Amino acid sequence: MSHTAQAEKIRAGNGFVAALDQSGGSTPKALAQYGVPESAYSSEAEMFDMIHAMRTRIAQAPDFSGDKVIGAILFEMTMDREIGGKPSPVYLWEERKVVPFLKVDKGLEEEADGVRLMKPMPDLDTLCARAAKAGIFGTKMRSVIDAASPSGIETIVAQQFEVGRQILSHGLIPIIEPEVTISIADKAEAEDLLLKALQRHLDALPEGTEVMLKLTLPETANLYKPLVDHPAVMRVVALSGGYSRDEANRRLAQNTGIVASFSRALTEGLSADQSDAEFNDAIGATIDSIHAASVAG
Repeated sequence: MSHTAQAEKIRAGNGFVAALDQSGGSTPKALAQYGVPESAYSSEAEMFDMIHAMRTRIAQAPDFSGDKVIGAILFEMTMDREIGGKPSPVYLWEERKVVPFLKVDKGLEEEADGVRLMKPMPDLDTLCARAAKAGIFGTKMRSVIDAASPSGIETIVAQQFEVGRQILSHGLIPIIEPEVTISIADKAEAEDLLLKALQRHLDALPEGTEVMLKLTLPETANLYKPLVDHPAVMRVVALSGGYSRDEANRRLAQNTGIVASFSRALTEGLSADQSDAEFNDAIGATIDSIHAASVAG
C-alpha cells in the first residue's frame, strides 16, 4: 500500500471520512438504529457479527468509494476481519480507494476538572505495530470536554499529543479528537480555549510532523481555520456529535476546509430490512449530502 498516495488522498481528497468504529459499548445502539433489536442476538460474538455485516454492506455500497469517501475509521475487530474476501483495510484501499484508519482508544475515564480523559492504553505499541502491518494509515482516539475549564482542556490536549507522538513513532498518522459536548452552556468558551491549546501543541511538534484533528462543529463558523491552515495539520475533520445529519451538514458547510467524519449521521436512515437497492439508494443519498457539505466550505 502506498503511504504517499494515501497521505495525498487525505490531504487533498475531495470528500469526507466515514466513521465505522462503533465500539462494544455503542454497538447495541447502532444496531438498534439499524433495525436490529437486542433480542436478535444472544452473545457479544453474534452482536459483532451483525455490526460487521452492517459495515460490510456500507463498504460495498456503490457510492462508498474514494470519489466521495476519502477515509474510513475502523474498530479493531473490523481491522482483523474481511470484507469481500480481503482483509478490511486492504479491501478499502485496493477496491474502494478509501484510506483505512483504526480507533485505538479504550474509552473514557470518569469526568474530572470538566473533562473525560482517555483510559490508559498499555497495549498501544503492540496494536500500532499490528495496524501498520495490516495496512492501516492512521489512528483515531477520542476524549471529551464537558466544560470551559482552562486546566482541564490543557490536560486533555496534552494527553492527546503525548499519545499522538507514540502513534507517530510507528509511522501512523494520529487523528487527535478532543470532542466538545454539544449540549454544554459554555461551548463557545470551551472552543476558544481548545483552539489556543491545540495551536500551542501543534507549534511544539517537530518540523515536518503531521497530525489530523477531529473536532466538534464550532459555535463560531471558521473558528478553527487557523488549525486548517497549520503546517502540522494534514486535515481537520468534524464529528457530528449528536447533531442530526441536516444540522451537522448545515454547520459543516459554514466551515471552510473542514470535512466530515460522521458516524451516527452516516448510518441514519439505514435499515437491515432494506433491500440492497433500497439500502444502496439510502447510503448513496447520505454520502452525497455529507460530501456536498464537506466541500461547500
